Amino acid sequence: MAAVLMAAGVWAAEPRAAEVHQRPTTSGTAKGGAAQPKLSDVQLEAVIRAKFAKSKIGADKFTVRVQGGVATIDGNTDVVQHKGTATRMCKTAGAVAVNNRVKVSDAAKQKAAGNLEEGRRRVQVKRGDARSETK
Repeated sequence: MAAVLMAAGVWAAEPRAAEVHQRPTTSGTAKGGAAQPKLSDVQLEAVIRAKFAKSKIGADKFTVRVQGGVATIDGNTDVVQHKGTATRMCKTAGAVAVNNRVKVSDAAKQKAAGNLEEGRRRVQVKRGDARSETK
């Protein structure tokens, strides 16, 4: 019995490396898991412009420049979500980083704020209350 207790004490006193749980990194890999080839700045710029042209944000006519793998987006938009979408599209195309200089119009900001406020009001409606005002 003493030998078992001594063995347990020695085992408990041994330093063990803590298990590290990490997600596998996805840098440099596409969705399929295959390594994405490194594109030159000109090629990356062309890929980003093609993505913009195929999407709804193509109507905003953003200008894109790539230098050292860093994409810079300039332009104006009337839809708040287009700014974030442009950034995501550049990153999925292979940009190392994105400088998003897109300006969102004041009308779009006010519309988004109004939608947010309306959504908050909907959440605050009680079960027995009418969901919208009848006119």
